[in-house]
Amino acid sequence: MRNCLRRLRTEQGWTQEQLGQKLGVSRQAVNALETEKHDPSLDLAYRIAAVFGLAVEEIFENAYGRDP
Repeated sequence: MRNCLRRLRTEQGWTQEQLGQKLGVSRQAVNALETEKHDPSLDLAYRIAAVFGLAVEEIFENAYGRDP
């Protein structure tokens, strides 16, 4: 799933470790999300959105397009 997580994190001046601590996940998990090797669970996607003060849709691209 495409995302802008790396850009958002670096704009805040956070390391992957710092973001992981805020989210309750490991630095490796943050790296896997940023490199799009793994998709977040729905719960984690909402936690990420809350940390950045954005909607989930502003961070993660909907691979299925818009609803008709």
